[in-house]
Amino acid sequence: MPPATPDDLFALFDRLDIRAVTHHHDAAFTVEEGHRVWGSIPGTHCKNLFLKDGKGRLWLVVAPAERRIDLKSLPEKIGSARLSFGSAALLTEVLGIEPGSVTPFALVNDREYRVSVVLDAEMMAQELINYHPLRNTMTTTLTPAELVRFLEHTGHAHLTVAL
Repeated sequence: MPPATPDDLFALFDRLDIRAVTHHHDAAFTVEEGHRVWGSIPGTHCKNLFLKDGKGRLWLVVAPAERRIDLKSLPEKIGSARLSFGSAALLTEVLGIEPGSVTPFALVNDREYRVSVVLDAEMMAQELINYHPLRNTMTTTLTPAELVRFLEHTGHAHLTVAL
């Protein structure tokens, strides 16, 4: 089955009664580039780290864009082995997306439930949060409750941690 497209994702949002708003902009591959294109998009802008631990377990860590993530102390907080970044090939294989477009929405493509999800507690306390809808030329705004509804639909449990 081919990976979901943004249109597939938006149709799923409609079925799940997720009232997300999507903004189109120039491609943003990094948080720094994101600052140039986010403009007046409301809400907390986020980053997503696709990680692999020393035991081969995959992780998606989702946090506010400005949050510093210490990969040395993170394993103790989430119960993982030593962490490193997953390769571009593994990202495409498991989540069906390209580097620069990492997003919790790509979990719709993880039909084998290989990825464990870690959400930053402060991010989940915000009114609105923002992620790429599978492509880094758009930003989608939704509520934390809507993100949880999406994750539950995909069958991905999540761990909420103060990062």
